[in-house]
Parts: sequence; C-alpha cells; structure tokens
Amino acid sequence: MKEFELKYGCNPNQKPARIFMEDGSELPIEILSGKPGYINFLDAFNSWQLVAEVKKALGLPCAASFKHVSPTSAAVGLPLSEKLKRACFVDDVPELDESPLACAYARARGTDRMCSFGDWAALSDVCDVTTAKLIKREVSDGVIAPGYEPEALEILKTKRKGAYNIVKIDPDYVPMTRERKQVFGITFEQGRNNFEINESLLTNIVTKNKDLPKQAKIDLVISLLTLKYTQSNSVCYAYGGQAIGVGAGQQSRIHCTRLAGTKADTWFLRQHDKVLDLPFREDLGRPDRDNVVDGYINQNEEDVCADGIWEKYFTRKPEPFTKEEQRAYLDTIDGVALGSDAFFPFKDNIERARKSGVKYVAEPGGSIRDDAVIECCDEYGMVMAFTGMRLFHH
Repeated sequence: MKEFELKYGCNPNQKPARIFMEDGSELPIEILSGKPGYINFLDAFNSWQLVAEVKKALGLPCAASFKHVSPTSAAVGLPLSEKLKRACFVDDVPELDESPLACAYARARGTDRMCSFGDWAALSDVCDVTTAKLIKREVSDGVIAPGYEPEALEILKTKRKGAYNIVKIDPDYVPMTRERKQVFGITFEQGRNNFEINESLLTNIVTKNKDLPKQAKIDLVISLLTLKYTQSNSVCYAYGGQAIGVGAGQQSRIHCTRLAGTKADTWFLRQHDKVLDLPFREDLGRPDRDNVVDGYINQNEEDVCADGIWEKYFTRKPEPFTKEEQRAYLDTIDGVALGSDAFFPFKDNIERARKSGVKYVAEPGGSIRDDAVIECCDEYGMVMAFTGMRLFHH
C-alpha cells in the first residue's frame, strides 16, 4: 500500500486527504481493521515512536495513551500495587500480573482517565490477549503495535461493532533523515530529531545531592521521552515507571508545571482510601466513574457529595474529601521525577514541583538564572541533572 485515502483532514471541510510515502515506496503499516483518520495517524505515528524508544532505552515493554497529538501518559510494564490496580479500574483482571505489556497499558490508560477518553493507544510489543481485553473495554479510537496475537486481534476486531482502528507497523521501518511539512503553502524542512535519550543523559548532576537511584533514572528517561513527543512547551512528572502528569502546549513554563502537577496530584489522590472506597452505583459506567472521581477530588463543576446530586452516583452519601486532608496526604509523597523540554527560567517551577513530591529533576540548563534554580533545588535536597538538550516538538 503506497497511499491511503482519508475521509478528511483535521476537520471535515479539509478535503481531499491522504497519507503516502513521498518517495513512492510502500507505507510501513497494515490497517487490520477500521479506517483511521488524519488525527488518528498523527497520534499513531507519534505514539509508536515514543513506545519504541522507551523500549529501546529501558528494555521494558511500553504503552502510551495519546490524545490530540500529545501523550496523556506513557508507562513501562512494571507490576501494579493493589491500590493502583483499583485506581486504574483493573483490579478485576487476575491475569494482569502475567503480562508486562498489559501492566504497561493499564498504567498508561489509567493515569489520566479523563484525558484518555477516546484516545489512541500504542504498544511497543506484540499485543497479547490480556492487553486486548483491557483495550476492548475502554473508550478508544484505535491502537498501533508491531503485531497482534491471533486471539487478541479477534478480540479487538469485535470492538465498535468491527470498526475499531487497528494498525500494524513494521518495527524495522527507518524514516528518512529529513522531514517536511507545509504551513500556509510554505514548505518547512528539518533534520529528523534522532537524538537518543537514555540514562547516559543524566550524568551532569549540578546539585549538591547527587544520589540518583535506578528507579529515578527510569522515571526521568520516561519523562524525557514523553516530552520528546509532547506539544511544547511541556513538563512531565513521572513516578514508579509511568508518566503521571503531562502539561502540554502552554505558553508559560510555570503554567506547564502547574497543569502537570495538578494532574500528578490527582493521580496520587485517586489512590487514597476515601477515593478507592467510594460507593458507586452498579449501573454507573466507567467513564462516568472517571468524571465523578475527578469531581470528588477537584470539586469542579458540581459537588458530587451534595444532597440531590450524590444519589445519581452513589449508594450512600460519601464524606467530602477536604482540601486539608488532600494536602496532608500529598505531603507524604516523595521521590517523584520531573522533566522539562526546555530550561526552567525561574525557581517558581521548582517550588511548585516540590508540592507534588518531586525529588529528581532533568532539564536542559542554559538559563541566565540557572544558579537560582539550582539553589532552590539544593534548599529542598533535590537532585537535578542538566541534559544539555532541548526537546521542543511542534
């Protein structure tokens, strides 16, 4: 297949639309089910690069959840604690621990369940049956992987009445070293970003504390690779082998740090006993539970504990989760990793990061205020590495 005609581009009025190889060669994909669209393929190709590079850097299966050309999370195949299984709504899958790939997917899809609603999934390894069963029950647009076990493929083909988008990519495909795109009828060309991110990037530690344990290195690599495929400006918090908060596309870096930090806080708070023990009605669907959990924690659009409202969601009225309780719980969190796609220009980013338990930081360095940022890290006993590499992605 040398080209694939799309229904339309980013929007229904943008026709005609297609994907094709500029040199006339075969596309490195097979479409096994469905008819992916323009944005689907943007998510598919970006997410595949992310999971493939994480697998190469860390030697662990990786999964990612993408939405609107940025990851909601990326995660490696480490076992989940019982509380994390409950928070990710996968505690009813006894065979989960037998599949590292399924663990990676459960983590990635479970990190920011609201943002992952209607996502695109990417898998670094051949999709197995357990992973396919997890994907089948989530609201998702499609999946890309280097292959599918026969039974797993049949499971996925039943999703969305047979219209679920399933893409197989050639894992040996190597793109051209130069890439082009057009904006306003003008062609842009640049060298492809082939910069390799791994633990060797974390050797230039500029803080007094230079103790960077193995798990922190894993988390920082995940954070940096997630940033490599996140719309800039961007900041990523990571913990326990997964990205837990991504702040993408903000004009100000402190806004990236706040946005991502709020998401990381919500991820931790979802594992609090008050949240795990919410008495949901049995007829409440998974997406509705996601919205209610977010409302219970962040107290946004409606008070889900108020009389006349809680009855829609719960079998009994839950106790409110007060801001004081949440702060006390978050103050017990430590060892979180934080990556930034460009230097931190002010220490306010470190101050905000510390409120979400950040202990390890990786950023390019190069700001005229580096000394102030390092001093702030030293004040909190943090470890910060200067990578020397900006990771803008547009």
